[in-house]
Amino acid sequence: MRICCIGAGYVGGPTMAMIAAKCPHIRVDVVDLNAERIAAWNSDELPVYEPGLDDLVRGSRGKNLFFSTEVKTSIQAADIIFVSVNTPTKTFGVGAHKAADLRFIEAVARTIAEVADSAKIIVEKSTIPVRTAEAIKTILASSEKGLKHQVLSNPEFLAEGTAVVDLTSPDRILIGGEQTEGGLAAIEALVSVYANWVPRERILTTNLWSSELSKLVANAFLAQRISSINSISALCEKTGADVDEVARAIGSDSRIGPKFLKASVGFGGSCFQKDVLNLVYLCGHFGLPEVAAYWDQVIIMNDWQKHRFAERVLRTLFNTVTGKRIGVLGFAFKKDTNDTRESAAIFVCQDLIEERAKLSIYDPKVGSVQMCKDLGIEGDHPNVEFATSAAQAAAGAHALLVLTEWDEFRQLDFEAIYQSMVKPAWIFDGRSLLDHKKLRQIGFKVYSIGKPLPQEVTE
Repeated sequence: MRICCIGAGYVGGPTMAMIAAKCPHIRVDVVDLNAERIAAWNSDELPVYEPGLDDLVRGSRGKNLFFSTEVKTSIQAADIIFVSVNTPTKTFGVGAHKAADLRFIEAVARTIAEVADSAKIIVEKSTIPVRTAEAIKTILASSEKGLKHQVLSNPEFLAEGTAVVDLTSPDRILIGGEQTEGGLAAIEALVSVYANWVPRERILTTNLWSSELSKLVANAFLAQRISSINSISALCEKTGADVDEVARAIGSDSRIGPKFLKASVGFGGSCFQKDVLNLVYLCGHFGLPEVAAYWDQVIIMNDWQKHRFAERVLRTLFNTVTGKRIGVLGFAFKKDTNDTRESAAIFVCQDLIEERAKLSIYDPKVGSVQMCKDLGIEGDHPNVEFATSAAQAAAGAHALLVLTEWDEFRQLDFEAIYQSMVKPAWIFDGRSLLDHKKLRQIGFKVYSIGKPLPQEVTE
């Protein structure tokens, strides 16, 4: 068996590295038209940072795992083709800012139809709207070659920062296909790949449409939990309740459970917002406006939480941050990844830049080029600098903002940091990461989302 994965991004690269590691008898080719990205996968500096990924790739690369730009050749040689290209939210036309942009999916389908000279199993790995497989099948059927390709849905459920662990021992593998003789045979072929390391009872098989929808619904439910606890965090601040204590109390109920009940400055990442918006669009498209409005509120709450945090900084610092230096700790959307897509830090920083604050930003894995791109600024912006350490970001600052829960931030020398800052020295903990009691003993004034407001900011 030979496997080809089209798309060498956050999903395709790690997933194929795991398949290659667990299935040494299968050749895996990861292909992408982006030559720079492929070169990075073949180098010592991988384009994706994930704990454990370097060792995983090095263990198989050049043996049964290959990265190249030879898209057409790899398609022809493959038995199973994973489609793992980007499906961003549309920014134009019908469904703008909600519907998924499927042009890359269509381009891949047309390329397969053009170059494949034998029947293939095509696996949707990208997050896509329900019934996208129908479009792929229509394009493939338009070829005059008469090949009977099978299209499967195999959505990814990886959490960035723990992708290697998630791939090694997944909660479940979901595979959807047509309930025909050919479709069931294709499902079984893909099941046989994962069964090399995943217990058979964890491999769920469904019809094609259930699998496609399950991915969107899973992310929508997780995003909903975050927005729900964040909405309660605002109420906790007003009433004197502690959101962590509330979360522990309700999470102890076995019907609710404790996961995704951590209040924060807001969720980010490539999936949650995109998939919820996609779900909103689909509900509207199928004439379900009430359902669409329900899920749209998840996004509205998340956006509000990010802007609420920035406004809290402004109001606490005497209603002006103009010309004030503010240290920002963390820019990635979560720890243990260099992914910044939809990171809450982007929106908080943009709000403060608009208020003419002087930002000094530090993240251990995100470079200044990416930060500039996300913030929409040039590298020599007069109000933004990029620090090489947390201590440098804090030096001379009126406030320090914790926007990513990197473990190293827990271990900082806060006594030295306090001495280097303008007084009163504020810490705004957007991740409830730090020891607030200790910080207050040092002399800091501390604000944390969902905690009783300090006397200085009580409303």
